[in-house]
Amino acid sequence: MPDFGGTDTVAPQSLTQSAQEKLRQLVARIEKLEEEKKSISDDIKETYAEAKGTGFDSKVLRQVVRYRKQDRTEREEQETVRDLYLHALGEI
Repeated sequence: MPDFGGTDTVAPQSLTQSAQEKLRQLVARIEKLEEEKKSISDDIKETYAEAKGTGFDSKVLRQVVRYRKQDRTEREEQETVRDLYLHALGEI
């Protein structure tokens, strides 16, 4: 990978043709991925709205999705600490 001098600004004339083309490709890929990300985000919002329209609590549904994403060990550790805090506050 070419060294463009870290955070220093690089003048366009100092990039080789190959580096310029690679830069164009990278920017195009990022832009395409950003479009896809936006589309997916819109689809997720629509799905939560559909769930809400069906009678499901979308806030709880988001918690369920977040819960299922977590690593089991990490989740158990967080639950233990949460319960400790709640117990200390007299909530449980």
